[in-house]
Amino acid sequence: MEKTYAIGVDFGTESARAVLVDLANGDVLASAVKDYTHGVIDERLPGTDAELEKEWALQDPNDYVEAWVETVAAVVRDTSHRLSPRQIIGIGTDFTACTVLPVKADGTPLCNLPAYRANPHSWVKLWKHHAAQEEADRLNAIAMQPGFSFLSRYGGKISSEWLFPKLWQIVNEAPEIYDEMDRFIEAADWIVWQLTGNEARSSCTAGYKAIWHKQQGYPGPDFFQALDPRLEHVVDQKLSRTLLPLGSRAGGLREEFARKTGLCPGIAVAVGNVDAHVSAPAAGITQPGSMLMIMGTSACDILLGDEEKIVPGMCGVVEDGVIPGFYGYEAGQSAVGDIFAWFLENGIPEAYHLEAREKQLSLHQLLEEKAARLKPGQSGLLALDWLNGNRSVLVDAHLSGMILGLTLDTKPEEIYRAWIEATAFGKRVIIETFADSGVPVRELIACGGLPHRNRMLMQIYADVTGMEISIASHLQTPAVGAAMFGAVAAGKAAGGFDDIEEAARKIARVNPEKIVPVPENVAVYDKLYREYRRLHDYFGRGENHVMKALKEIRRSQSSMR
Repeated sequence: MEKTYAIGVDFGTESARAVLVDLANGDVLASAVKDYTHGVIDERLPGTDAELEKEWALQDPNDYVEAWVETVAAVVRDTSHRLSPRQIIGIGTDFTACTVLPVKADGTPLCNLPAYRANPHSWVKLWKHHAAQEEADRLNAIAMQPGFSFLSRYGGKISSEWLFPKLWQIVNEAPEIYDEMDRFIEAADWIVWQLTGNEARSSCTAGYKAIWHKQQGYPGPDFFQALDPRLEHVVDQKLSRTLLPLGSRAGGLREEFARKTGLCPGIAVAVGNVDAHVSAPAAGITQPGSMLMIMGTSACDILLGDEEKIVPGMCGVVEDGVIPGFYGYEAGQSAVGDIFAWFLENGIPEAYHLEAREKQLSLHQLLEEKAARLKPGQSGLLALDWLNGNRSVLVDAHLSGMILGLTLDTKPEEIYRAWIEATAFGKRVIIETFADSGVPVRELIACGGLPHRNRMLMQIYADVTGMEISIASHLQTPAVGAAMFGAVAAGKAAGGFDDIEEAARKIARVNPEKIVPVPENVAVYDKLYREYRRLHDYFGRGENHVMKALKEIRRSQSSMR
């Protein structure tokens, strides 16, 4: 049988990345990246002067289709001299989540309709759209009432990032959009709908982002009626009860997209997946005990378990949500790389820009070089990494960042290192919470852009957690994982795989070198971590509400313009 290949496309926050993977050995033969034309829409809608309010984050769904076509066509074109299109037997996709949009019955996004294009609620709400926090707070208060039991599966809180708070915000602020939409759907499922013509929804996105349970289904109409009478029948009216497990074949590639990319029509397209969850098998995680840290603009943590445990502040636990046969646990941090990028854009003096240019380094490289010379604790700084709220374990988008210990002698590299250390302390909180709840973490594996670019960051994470860290070899781990599920959707008879475990044995790669904690650094970070936990609980668990008070004052002053 001739060699076979699969394509995976990872839809991130700023861009889409496609890879073409050799199913015999996991080699990535070609890759391509396409930045979204409109990027993250958080200031004003394209083509209008209307400013968006704070905490909004939208996208244009047409960017997703454009990026899929362009990147897939590029990898097919790049390998056309080495293989035939008929050798490409499957396609998989993954998405940031919860990223959702309202559409018509045929899948047309409401923002594509002239009558609704000027209404921001007709656009895609990106995962980091936090303007539905009020709805999330009200939802959680109602879910705590007697008779409703699902909240514990999500760490005690439903995040404002998830599906129902975002949908409820539409009901409250733009009921005409709610009435006009026929479906409200994850972008992960919508792109598969475009590629195949089938509305094939994933049990993964429903389980983690839409309160669905494999045995119990969605909460009943009584819960949604308690939220808002208009939502009583929301599942049957706007969602779907037909969900497919990961690795399922959603359908065959439509002729239109085959023609645009050079692929064969009808090849298998897998049901959609979430970027973090799809990365686990590509990093070799198919059994409990290993936690995957996906580190980029934000961070997501994936861990497998043999049974369903209740973990405070986790994003969710879903049976078969990552690997069939196991419970998949999710946690994460709302900002990591975003924090470093924000600081470089807003906190670096001109002298550092000049030095970077003279040394032919990027600002990140220069700051890393300078920060690496510092010892743990040498800066005298301690920060809280909540610049985009807290996803785990506090689950509160109203929280904000803080840095303590600044003096007139403080240098930019010290602040830069303090932000890195803060994200590492936040990770340790997550790890300890899992362990205290009976879901042990015995090994850390990292993937994403940051682990491959910043060795100092990874050493700090090893020193703060006191654990060795392995790094997944595949640079585009989510895209490779998506390709693996595409090959599972194609099946062994077509040259793919029977299951994701078999795919992982062939394709997963982890660098042999581990990042090992330095004992003297661990000792200092243990002291700093104790202080971090005091600040974490003081500002995050209700003893001091100053962060929320400041945000409320800002909102009130902004509304007076």
